[in-house]
Amino acid sequence: MNSNDKYLEICDLTKAFDGPTGTIEVVKGFQLKVKCGEFISLIGHSGCGKSTVLSMIAGLTLPTGGGIILNGREIDGPGPDRGVVFQAPCLLPWMTAEENVLLGVQQVFANDSKQRQREIAREYLELVGLGGAFHKRPAELSSGMRQRVGIARAFALSPKLLLLDEPFGMLDALTRLELQEILLSVWQRHQMTAVMVTHDVDEAILLSDRVVMMTNGPQARVGEIVNVPFARPRDRISLLESAQYEDVRDNVLSFLEERSNIKPRLPIESGAVSNASAEIATRT
Repeated sequence: MNSNDKYLEICDLTKAFDGPTGTIEVVKGFQLKVKCGEFISLIGHSGCGKSTVLSMIAGLTLPTGGGIILNGREIDGPGPDRGVVFQAPCLLPWMTAEENVLLGVQQVFANDSKQRQREIAREYLELVGLGGAFHKRPAELSSGMRQRVGIARAFALSPKLLLLDEPFGMLDALTRLELQEILLSVWQRHQMTAVMVTHDVDEAILLSDRVVMMTNGPQARVGEIVNVPFARPRDRISLLESAQYEDVRDNVLSFLEERSNIKPRLPIESGAVSNASAEIATRT
């Protein structure tokens, strides 16, 4: 196996927490190899440990057992080689959009001139559609615009690995579709390795090269992995019209439904998504 085929290597990862009735192993024996430049989605029912796994990859939580190797180096804490986009962007409210992005850029590109640092921050804000909002503070931005700042901030660091923890989970449906397109566009430009946690099957298929499905917790692990066979660049409408899309979607939904007593959700109507996409086109 080429070293690029295991750019991110997660080996027998385990995380245990002390609870009122004893130790609970939320994740146990999680194994995954990710290629350089690959986009992976983690999906599973609530409580299966998806965000716990992402937190350990980010170095924000230390594993109880096993290890994580990124580009030949074991992860033992947080670092600028990993850019993280959280569900809530966590912007500093007294700083402008530009200053929030600059905060990380100044650390990672400390040897560059202040002018160059500012150019980097503005370049990524423009890429996410915030070219006219450099000097606006978070309170002056909508929730979708704040999340755009979070995406710009992560990409501006030029990280080895992009981590996304349900980045659109708090947004309305239309804004979610819009930001999925923006993320896809920016990612396709740079094609950095990415791992995303999501509950949304269609989002996972649109963005990912592989969808990693986790078993229910406790002691959650990788259950099945579905390859997403569609070439890039991708178009949402073309995907929805593909018979192969339904096959991939059914595979993921079947895995989830087998592990749930909840009535499966109805499939998305392609016409509804087409209408939403058309509305997005008029807004961007």
